[in-house]
Amino acid sequence: AGGIILGVALWLRHDSQTTNILYLQLGEKQAPNTFYVGIYILIAVGAVMMFVGFLGCYGAIQESQCLLGTFFTCLVILFACEVAAGIWGFVNKDQIAKDVKQFYDQAFQQALMGEADASNAKAVVKTFHETLDCCGSDTLAATFTPLWRDDLCRKDPLKNLFENSNCHKKIDDLFSGKLYLIGIAAVVVAVIMIFEMILSMVLCCGIRNSSVY
Repeated sequence: AGGIILGVALWLRHDSQTTNILYLQLGEKQAPNTFYVGIYILIAVGAVMMFVGFLGCYGAIQESQCLLGTFFTCLVILFACEVAAGIWGFVNKDQIAKDVKQFYDQAFQQALMGEADASNAKAVVKTFHETLDCCGSDTLAATFTPLWRDDLCRKDPLKNLFENSNCHKKIDDLFSGKLYLIGIAAVVVAVIMIFEMILSMVLCCGIRNSSVY
């Protein structure tokens, strides 16, 4: 289970869409990467779960109350981390997409207005458009931008206009899907940990009783 959680977390961390967007820089401003906080927690929990799982198995084989007690303590700590990650994800699920949309809007505005660092803004905007296959935000002016700014959007402006492919919607879809996966992983880990904690207590009681008799 620890290996699965670690694998899912690493896949989310290195997903091409999120890395393309969250590594962007607009002048001195870095793209908001709060999204990675939950992923880093999952990576740490998955790696520690693998070690703790080995500790629990070895303790059960050796019938060691000390090792099983350590195993139980580690599980409680990991369970607390999972609960913290779940609460963090619930609290920030809308804020993460909102911050990324604000970053995109700022770059899009600079690119349209031709400000001093417009070349950098154009590069940021085009990365969003190419990665998410979108153009513009949900404002009226941005909706009609594809009709006259083919240097920022794809070359088929009418298709862009009628497909409702604004970037705000695509950003929402991207991060809601990823956060949904993080939430599922956190719930699965929490259920497994509860089962393991119960099992470790049963084993400890069995070892204690067998040593008495």
